[in-house]
Formats: sequence, C-alpha cells, structure tokens
Amino acid sequence: MAARLVAPVCLLLALSHPSSIAFYLPGLAPVNFCVPGGLSSADCKSKIELFVNRLDSVESVLPYEYAAFDFCQESKEKRPSENLGQVLFGERIEPSPYKFTFKKDEHCKLVCTKAFHTVNAEEKQKLDFLKKSMLLNYQHHWIVDNMPVTWCYDVEDGQRFCNPGFPIGCYITEDGHPKDACVINSEFHTKDTFYIFNHVDINIYYHVVENEGLGARLVAAKLEPKSFKHTHIDNPDCSGLPMDIPNKYDGEIKIPFTYSVTFHEEKSIRWASRWDYILEPDRKS
Repeated sequence: MAARLVAPVCLLLALSHPSSIAFYLPGLAPVNFCVPGGLSSADCKSKIELFVNRLDSVESVLPYEYAAFDFCQESKEKRPSENLGQVLFGERIEPSPYKFTFKKDEHCKLVCTKAFHTVNAEEKQKLDFLKKSMLLNYQHHWIVDNMPVTWCYDVEDGQRFCNPGFPIGCYITEDGHPKDACVINSEFHTKDTFYIFNHVDINIYYHVVENEGLGARLVAAKLEPKSFKHTHIDNPDCSGLPMDIPNKYDGEIKIPFTYSVTFHEEKSIRWASRWDYILEPDRKS
C-alpha cells in the first residue's frame, strides 16, 4: 500500500514547484489527427485547438487568469473542465482564438488588434497593467493536445533549454539595461521602453501512426516569441521594427497579435515518449 502512495506524493511535490508542468499530465489517451476530408471525424480530427492557462511570474506570488489581460479572447467557447489536480493547483484553462488545421501551414495570420488610448481611463489602466506585467516578467502558458507549448532557446555550454512558458514582453531600463527576455534581440534598445511579444512562430511536430488508417499523433509543440510593429496592421507581414511601448507615452497605441504555424513530421519521437524532453531535469530539446 505504501508503495502505491509514493508515486502520487512525488508527483504532487513536483507539481508544486513553480517551474513544473502543472496543467496536463502524460498518460492520457492519444488523439489522432488527419488532413480535412480524410478519415471520418470519429476516427481522426483535423482541427487543433490551443488552450491558454493562467499567467505567473517568479517575481510575484500572484497569478492572473488569461482573461485578466486585454489579449485576444475566445468568447464563443466554454471553458474546458479541469480535473481534480488542476483544481487543486489553481489551474485556469481557457479556450483561445488560436485555431489550427492539421498540416496546414499559416504565415503571419492576424488574430486580433488591441487599441489603448491614454486619454481613456479604462484603456490606460489596461495598458499600465500590461506594462507592469512585462516589468515583472509574467509568462504565458499555452497548451496543444494536452501538452505544453514550449519555448526552447540556447543557454551556456551549447545546451538548449525548453521552458513550458514564454514572456508577455520585456523592458529596457532608463539607463539602457535590457531586462529578462530583452537580451534576445539587439533591436530592443530604446531606453525606458517596453517590447511586447505580439507574434509567435509555432512549430507542431507529428508522428505518423504505423497503421496509416489511424492518421498521425502530435508529439511536440514549440514556439518562438517575436515582436513586430507591422507596417500595415490590417495586412501584417511580420517584418520590420519591433512593437515598442514607451513607458511615458500619451496617445493611442495599437497592438496587432499574429502567429505563424508550421507542421513537421517527426519520425524519431513516438507519442508515448513525447513528454521526455520536457520532464528531463535539464529540459533539452
């Protein structure tokens, strides 16, 4: 009996760590995906949903629900039901407007545009909250097919670290010092300025099931956060200068949110081992 209790207790201890994967657990039933018009919907799905979890920061004890921020929202769908573990750890998983179709690549797709005018008290409050959250390095946590979307980047000694979250943005101090993720881009250099990651390049990896009649299964989802001001907001091209938000600014700021998604076949990773690179202590990609 004692042996049966060891694994759950260890799992709970692991999940209580701020950097652990708390939203979904490995071991759930696999979902098969196929291109539209292929296998029947009962056997294979073509639509891939992206869910969002609460945002947190190692610099603050207060987590916030995704809806607390003025990001692109999905208002039509109901919140998915959390399991007991997610409820105990305060997970708040919500649907998002980021929707994908299996094996359909998209480039610089506009999700929504948010506008903030400093003469409007409510909009100024939302913008100030967004800037404060970037100053405290609050992190997004996104989910695809019951697994976290990871941000993998190079660290010391030629290693690569995979983080199950990515920052809202970052800040360049008044003396020109880049804080947190602002070190990743030399174009983030204007003093006393915030840079928001309003674009993500998403890469989804899938493994074709041996029995071709079953379609494919997702084995990894990774992203790279980027910042683009976009020359034409209504027709973004995801190029040019980054999206900056001066700390002392009067007037209107429009922030377009965009994404690109690319699908890759991954023959070396099977569905049963897709969590390995996340659960390893060093989280190498």
